[in-house]
Amino acid sequence: MSESATSEGLDWATARGMGALAQKMGMEFTEFGLERCVATMPVEGNTQPVGLMHGGAYVVLGESLGSMAANLHAGHGRLAVGVDINATHTRSATSGRVTGVCTPIHLGRSVTVHEIVVTDDQGRRCSTIRITNMIKDLPAS
Repeated sequence: MSESATSEGLDWATARGMGALAQKMGMEFTEFGLERCVATMPVEGNTQPVGLMHGGAYVVLGESLGSMAANLHAGHGRLAVGVDINATHTRSATSGRVTGVCTPIHLGRSVTVHEIVVTDDQGRRCSTIRITNMIKDLPAS
């Protein structure tokens, strides 16, 4: 993907916004395009009582990236909505930031599937998330 296409995607994502939950969790997009989307999120404030990154926080990061990527693919006049998500957590971040990298597995006319790999500051995989989105036409206004 070209730098200008990634820049346009990041402009689109920034203008659209990530939503109130993602904002409360401190997510920030750093790259956004059809072939790759990246966002970071602080561990602090998103932990379990014992200080480990909450598994649900990984999933929120993954769903935010995957749904936004599916909506970019869907295009004007269409809406992508999540219909399935699963996550496998393999490590627990305890400090710093985690980074989610979202890549498409399938980009169809009516269904998309994305994989999101979440790593800690040392580049170690913490969670692998897969999300399926259904794309539908927006009702005529």
